[in-house]
Amino acid sequence: MTKEVLLKVDTLDVPVRIVREHRNSIRFAVGKSALLVRVPHFLSDREEERQMERLQHWAHQQFRRHPNIRERFQPFQYKTGDELRVGTRTYPLHVTFEDRASHRASLKNRDIYLTLSEMEHPLALAKATRRLLSRVVAADFLPEIRKRVFELNDLYFQQPIQDVRLKYNSTNWGSCSAGRNINLSTRLLFAPDDVRDYVIIHELAHLVELNHSDRFWKLVSEVMPDYEEKEKWLRKNGHLCEF
Repeated sequence: MTKEVLLKVDTLDVPVRIVREHRNSIRFAVGKSALLVRVPHFLSDREEERQMERLQHWAHQQFRRHPNIRERFQPFQYKTGDELRVGTRTYPLHVTFEDRASHRASLKNRDIYLTLSEMEHPLALAKATRRLLSRVVAADFLPEIRKRVFELNDLYFQQPIQDVRLKYNSTNWGSCSAGRNINLSTRLLFAPDDVRDYVIIHELAHLVELNHSDRFWKLVSEVMPDYEEKEKWLRKNGHLCEF
């Protein structure tokens, strides 16, 4: 069982994900978008509250020792006049807040218009804004990305493709479904062209081998012998590929 709460650490409201599972110990960790607390499933509510006090102290120490972790939970919000740069494209932003329950985004020429709820919590607002920007930019880039996927497929694989999809995904760079859909994360739009090509080639190879067997990696290396350099770039710079 999992539940999410907010914990005040210094001046920040930090999301906490509490996971009850079959274990005898308690473990704290820093996740990508929340603090993680793994506790025994039989833990009492009173003991859970005590662990939240321990977590607060632990998180304070982590933030002090590792400022980059603290920055992860510092809400960032775009404002009118800001520009979003994605590859060679620049999108001027126009941001307004309204007394509304939902958010809206639209693209006119290269200008992005965001209408945001003034009632939203800053952390939730930052997350919603990233996804709105991703969705608008994805629609602008999709024809170009789709064309490149089919070009690389025709050159090296000649496999049937059902569809190409470009959407926000923070857990992986791409995937290939059993239905022969190539799914790519919009975060790849911030990566160099050759790195983006690597991910496309990786997913196209899955149309032949839907696994990571030796045969799969042989297919990838035959097309892109230096693919490991692209993987290294993603590991080192992936955190910079974000809206």
